[in-house]
Amino acid sequence: MDFCKEFNARTAHITTGVPIPARVTVRPDRSFTFDLRTPTTTYLLMQAANVEPRKNRIRGAQKPGHETIGTLSLKHVYEIAKIKQTETRLSGLSLEGLCKSVIAQSKSMGIQVVP
Repeated sequence: MDFCKEFNARTAHITTGVPIPARVTVRPDRSFTFDLRTPTTTYLLMQAANVEPRKNRIRGAQKPGHETIGTLSLKHVYEIAKIKQTETRLSGLSLEGLCKSVIAQSKSMGIQVVP
């Protein structure tokens, strides 16, 4: 019950329906800790490209590289990389490296990045 109350309090500001990964650690004495992360890169890319998820699942193109499901500007890529850089586990990476990672993931989903 304590977990539910604390989780709801820490996620009250988040819009309903946004997937937020959480890492929960439960100890034998029933104490717990949890870390909330930023929304998944896939979700952020789909939102930026204005692509509707199919059948309540976030999916990209059926044939990435041959088919595109949307386009993004470099500004969107930069903003997504800045969001991801706020995570503790990714804070040591350069913004340029995160941008390259976001671009690579968008290509694997079938989202075209335009300058």
